Amino acid sequence: MNSSNLALLVLVFGTLMSAIDTTIVVLAIPSITEELHADLFIMIWVIILYLLVIAVFTTQLGRLGDIYGRAKFYNLGFAIFTLGSALCGASPNAISLVAFRGIQGIGAAMMQANAGAIIADIFPPNRRGRAYGYTAIGWNTGATLGIVLGGFITTFIGWRYIFYINVPIGIIALILGLRYIKTLETRKVKLDIVGMITLLVALSSMVYGAVDIAGYGIRALNIILISLGLVILLIFFWLERKHEFPIIDLRAFKGNRVFTFSLLASFLQSTGYLATAFIIIMYLQGIRGLSPLNASLLLVPGYVLASLVAPFTGRLSDRIGARIPATIGVGLMLIAVLIYLTLSLNTSLYVVILASTIGGLGSSLFFPANNSAIMANAPKGFYGGASGLARTLANLGSIISYTIAISISSIVVPRYVAFEVFLGTSNLIGGVASAFLTGLKAAFYVSLGILALALVLSAIRGKEVRAQIAKGS
Repeated sequence: MNSSNLALLVLVFGTLMSAIDTTIVVLAIPSITEELHADLFIMIWVIILYLLVIAVFTTQLGRLGDIYGRAKFYNLGFAIFTLGSALCGASPNAISLVAFRGIQGIGAAMMQANAGAIIADIFPPNRRGRAYGYTAIGWNTGATLGIVLGGFITTFIGWRYIFYINVPIGIIALILGLRYIKTLETRKVKLDIVGMITLLVALSSMVYGAVDIAGYGIRALNIILISLGLVILLIFFWLERKHEFPIIDLRAFKGNRVFTFSLLASFLQSTGYLATAFIIIMYLQGIRGLSPLNASLLLVPGYVLASLVAPFTGRLSDRIGARIPATIGVGLMLIAVLIYLTLSLNTSLYVVILASTIGGLGSSLFFPANNSAIMANAPKGFYGGASGLARTLANLGSIISYTIAISISSIVVPRYVAFEVFLGTSNLIGGVASAFLTGLKAAFYVSLGILALALVLSAIRGKEVRAQIAKGS
């Protein structure tokens, strides 16, 4: 195996670990809540803070990679992530666990911000689709392992080991990364500290308000928080227009249709689809009464199929461009959500398997092609910024997706009931179950509309011929 393939292996490991810790915590939350005697509201932040940190810091950490070397920051991210995982496993209380999840998120952000740019450094444009296909395997495998291991480890070993499992993997990958990931290109840029703080305050305010709706219903406090967050977000975009090196560089979108629409499609896909697994787990545990392990196993076929198919769809995008495979991928995710909308209180569980499989195939078509299009069409010398920007938008979509799922699906039932179902501590029966199912379907309808917009943007992004891009590189 040559050095570039070994470097790719390390990048896949990093993606794998980041993905595992995006999903593994959801099924472990009930056990963590019980052992640490924690407040349910605090426990939600064990999930959200990880995503929030990644969304806010990814672009700036990608920019630091541009300045000081992407390989250095990627490997440092691995070290921080591994340390954060060990600290999470040893957490004595809920507050420390939330804080250590923030450290984990910093490490994950450093890896995510620089991974795409490292691939762009190592591989020529006509081979990047295949490379991104393998990182998609890491993501889908990680999501699968996160769901399955979350149920298995929590049930048979203990929740602390969902974090400890990262430590040996991280140490091995760090050793390999220090040896084989080498990138020389650097670039003089400035950090956008004010923008980063503004975005953090805006997102924190909106997310806190949305979670508060799930816990206490619609009230003045959460309306004020969400409104304040939106106002600060507008201020953030105003500030971005004036900064030489902003977090979200609006100038990069001008005159570059494929790049712009690929980024927007990524954002909308994340916003519309990433919470569907969370919603389905709530359905399977809260309404159908399945254990965390049995609920997670029903979603495995979709992730496994996505992992197997992704390298081939990546190669396809190298030959014909991203538009066709990525658009078909979003279309398949739309079909999956439509199938989920048919669920009732006694629908055959095979319907869940069918929908998750179709959605997994859609993911395997969308991610490698779309990521490859973003990097292949990024402005020259902007690889690190483009990689960080792509991850920032995708992670922003993840946060929005998650908060939409919580707030919308909880409105139709008593707040304490919804919160307990989110955390897997209660099963619903009778009329309450029907009402909660109505809430879940409302969240799916919102997802459907967002995915439809992603489909349109993906389809009209413009044609790219990857072979021509390769010749011009």
